[in-house]
Amino acid sequence: MTAPLSGTARQAAIEVEGVTNSFSGRVVVDRIAMRVGRGEIFGFLGPNGSGKTTFLRMLCGLLTPDSGSGTCLGFDILSQSAEIKKRVGYMTQKFSFYENLSLEENLDFIARIYGLPDRRRAVRESLEQLGMAGRKHQLAGQLSGGWKRRLALAACMIHQPELLLLDEPTAGVDPKARRDFWEQIHELSAQGITVLVTTHYMDEAERCHRLAYIAYGSLLAEGTTGDIIRHTRLSTWTASGGDLHALCSALEKSEGVSQVVPFGNALHVSGHDAATLELAIEPFRHGGHIWQRAEPSLEDAFISLMGEAKDNFQ
Repeated sequence: MTAPLSGTARQAAIEVEGVTNSFSGRVVVDRIAMRVGRGEIFGFLGPNGSGKTTFLRMLCGLLTPDSGSGTCLGFDILSQSAEIKKRVGYMTQKFSFYENLSLEENLDFIARIYGLPDRRRAVRESLEQLGMAGRKHQLAGQLSGGWKRRLALAACMIHQPELLLLDEPTAGVDPKARRDFWEQIHELSAQGITVLVTTHYMDEAERCHRLAYIAYGSLLAEGTTGDIIRHTRLSTWTASGGDLHALCSALEKSEGVSQVVPFGNALHVSGHDAATLELAIEPFRHGGHIWQRAEPSLEDAFISLMGEAKDNFQ
């Protein structure tokens, strides 16, 4: 299997510069520049209220930026939003289908909205593509969380878009359903469909080809999972055994320790200077704990970036 092309090597699906948006005088997206390649799965990380959803809506033509410029699927995001909307599938966070209609009836309704010339064929193919043909007569309100997300994806895909915008698509879905959903996303990517997805799940973020960390309107880091981790310049140790609660409390007061995070039966202890961090943990090495060097995880990087971000509500 060949490695996926990097975002710079692919033909651009999205290329924007200086995109900004404000609500009630507060900047919620602040001069973001970004390039996403066609067929790329691009993930957005960041705390709630950081501007991720607003940025997605500007890309797909639902919101007009206050300033900035760029293209989406070759169309100008300022003047050609109607053309962009025709080529985009957008899945919102909330389930927004008629629960008293069947899967087939819901998809037929969506096909009518898009004015598809052969609705029956489009609905049939959409059901078959996502493995729902056997459930086509089931009421949408009877679906589990995972099947509801699959229905939402089918609705997004029924008009054969070139770009998918998925806003926390698996929130509240069990791990098996999340894995199945992401297998479908990678199949769509292999077909050349570009996917932008927001998520708070670190394992999902690691499934993306590239990531962007947006906090309170600003783009703080961008690249592969490895790039994001390296950007934080964290040095990390793990500590296990003994009274971890007491150890955590003591370490949080130590100079050179940036964060202490419990992970199961261990602590992840991180700092931005390796030498200073080693001096900080030295007094705790002989307290019955087992210390080991560790590679910082994406979650370590996420927490570090959150600590550095400035809340634009303040």
